Amino acid sequence: RRDPMNLPDPLLVTHALASVSLVGLIWTIQLVHYPLFLRVPPEAFAGYETEHMRRITWLVGPLMLLEAGSTILVTLRYPESALVWIGAALLILIWVLTATVQGPLHTRLARDGFDEVRIRLLVRSNWARTIAWSIRGVIALLILGAEDVFLVTP
Repeated sequence: RRDPMNLPDPLLVTHALASVSLVGLIWTIQLVHYPLFLRVPPEAFAGYETEHMRRITWLVGPLMLLEAGSTILVTLRYPESALVWIGAALLILIWVLTATVQGPLHTRLARDGFDEVRIRLLVRSNWARTIAWSIRGVIALLILGAEDVFLVTP
């Protein structure tokens, strides 16, 4: 076990903070923000969606890059840990879904305007990312809180 007087590994702290921040953000998006898309007046929707994409990128982009970078470094440092690899696989899944499902849906909504079917698909399909990020957050906290249990020290 880690000596209680030692500070936690800054890499693991960074990794956990990025992951947990994104967990909070994705749940807010899933339960509050995306469902409210249905309440935007159709004539204002394309502009609203364009502005949403512009603003959310400045928030989620740096956090996703920090999470990805810290995940790569954690994986390189602890390649023997199955938990680390599970977290990395979930991150790959999140990025693939973002690039192939959520991103294109947002682009179409910004281009074509209000479309109830697409908005409902956006909400439904985002559950996969919400669940994956939630599991990642738990994994990051487990690793941070008990690194001597879950990680093999090189």
